[in-house]
Amino acid sequence: MSHHDERTFVMVKPDGVQRGLIGEIVSRFEDRGLKLVAGKFVQLDEELAKSHYGEHEDKPFFDGLVEFITSGPVFAMVWEGADATRQVRAMVGETDPTESPPGTIRGDFGLDLGHNVIHASDHEDEGANEREIDLFFDDDELVDYDLDTSAWVYEEEDH
Repeated sequence: MSHHDERTFVMVKPDGVQRGLIGEIVSRFEDRGLKLVAGKFVQLDEELAKSHYGEHEDKPFFDGLVEFITSGPVFAMVWEGADATRQVRAMVGETDPTESPPGTIRGDFGLDLGHNVIHASDHEDEGANEREIDLFFDDDELVDYDLDTSAWVYEEEDH
């Protein structure tokens, strides 16, 4: 991983999986020039769901979140690239799809706050990425490799 790269956690939620949007969502990040370093198709159990949404435990919508995220399989991923967390969040859009501009994933595929298709780590939450990546992936599931197109995505740096 070069010094300007960072890794970020992304998950296609059960509604996105059911609507057949995994490929479309993966393509958008690939098209942007980000590098996929891990992917896992998984059915969350209640324990993992509660850990994932731990910060919301005291909120009234917590049980609904857990119920929804365990209602069907999800596709969990780790993407790598320059400023990846912020860039992915910008591509994903606002939490409420009706406030997300067309061109964002939620702006193109969502109309409902509860069914907003995708989760991405919050760039404003220090440590969110690491916490979420660790929750879903072991270290040996994160693949280090050179992506040949990187030379065409990033300007060559002087060393």
